[in-house]
Amino acid sequence: MIAETAADRLTQMLGADMVLTGPDTAPYCRDWFGDAQSAALAVLRPRDTAQVQDCVRAAAALDLGIVPQGGNTGLVLGAMPDAGQIVLSLERMTRIRSLDADNFSAVVEAGAILHDLKQAAAAEGLFFPLTLGAQGSCRIGGNVSTNAGGVNVLRYGMTRELVLGLEVVLPDGRVLDLLSGLRKDNRGIDLKQLFIGAEGTLGIITAVAVKLTPAPDRVATALVALPRLQDAITLYRRARRECCDLMSAFEFMPPLAFTLAREARPDLTLPMPDTHPAYALIEISGSGLVDIDDLMARFLEGVFADGLALDGVVAQSQAQAAALWAVREGMNEGQARRGRHLRSDVSVPLSQLAEFVAEVEATVTAQLPGCICVSYGHVGDGNVHLNVLPDHGLGPDSVDDKIARAKGILHQVLDRFGGSISAEHGIGRLKKADFEARLPAPQRSLLEAIKQAVDPGRIMNPGCQFDPVEG
Repeated sequence: MIAETAADRLTQMLGADMVLTGPDTAPYCRDWFGDAQSAALAVLRPRDTAQVQDCVRAAAALDLGIVPQGGNTGLVLGAMPDAGQIVLSLERMTRIRSLDADNFSAVVEAGAILHDLKQAAAAEGLFFPLTLGAQGSCRIGGNVSTNAGGVNVLRYGMTRELVLGLEVVLPDGRVLDLLSGLRKDNRGIDLKQLFIGAEGTLGIITAVAVKLTPAPDRVATALVALPRLQDAITLYRRARRECCDLMSAFEFMPPLAFTLAREARPDLTLPMPDTHPAYALIEISGSGLVDIDDLMARFLEGVFADGLALDGVVAQSQAQAAALWAVREGMNEGQARRGRHLRSDVSVPLSQLAEFVAEVEATVTAQLPGCICVSYGHVGDGNVHLNVLPDHGLGPDSVDDKIARAKGILHQVLDRFGGSISAEHGIGRLKKADFEARLPAPQRSLLEAIKQAVDPGRIMNPGCQFDPVEG
């Protein structure tokens, strides 16, 4: 009855058009893979910043926790409500407010889909570099709130480095307008950085000013086979020196990637045999007077002349490039089809990446026979997705046990290497306990002080990232 009364009060205060209750809330209460499900008191769907202010003030008046949500494509349950909380969806706020070609910038609302922004930029001969597998569904506000990574980080940086300014509705309902398009603005502390990566725990991002670059109209993509993972580090070091900042992606994959990709996409044509120990997917891109194809050809010629690679293929068209990337993307789909498994998103110093992967895989194989390790990721930034697939045919409890033990092994090795438990996905609710267990006292005290100063009522995404000490 209390829940029904609160939902009714929200409808009275905001109007039926803005409030969803009951079964209509279900799509907003499932995670991206369908592994987790919760329930929301209500889902609020404002159409503009003023209505977001109304929603926040209504929630504060009723002492309800607010969980901001974009495309709900996150992987750490950061946008999943807990019991008694409300979801505030930005899905209706999709406008591209402006696109300034001369300033190489755009201002977009938080609910704009990443793919739509990239298309709008492309129509002006410009490029928004953030590239994710979920870019057809994820939304800009969520990208900023989680400081999303993706395959272009080594050249363009994380989302944080693509943001010029923000518009944020604070927990008291005020609007913090930081939508500057300035590249250089040294007026004290850069407040927008507080909200990037905060996962909605300090306020609701309603609009973002982003950096654009000239569209890379020349792209060269190659897949090369390597004798071992360590050779991917050697190859990356050479590519970084010879291709410089024109290298936009450098991914590594195991041979199992081909099997998993084919399981997800049976019609996929494999570009080369899947019998080599390791593979690297390399992309360089540019525009203007730079001859990208010649650069890739000369780079690979030297690589093969020096015996650094076993085999290789260079895409001769956009369709062929897409086919090479389909192996990388299909690998993720194939893992999902095999059921629940450990998905990790960790980072270590690049120089130690191969050693880290080898130690974790050897330990998992020894202690959890039957489990399969799938290690892949972004060589250029030390980000590894070291996933573990439990044995086929296990019951739910056994799967949970294998996942928990595999995670324990992974984190034990990761801590010894001085790595991070979250390279690009955030903390959310899924990694909160692991984050808090590794949170130094000075860092915790600063985080709690910021939370208390900005959100003293603690209504913004309570239960996400960490639990502030009461009082």
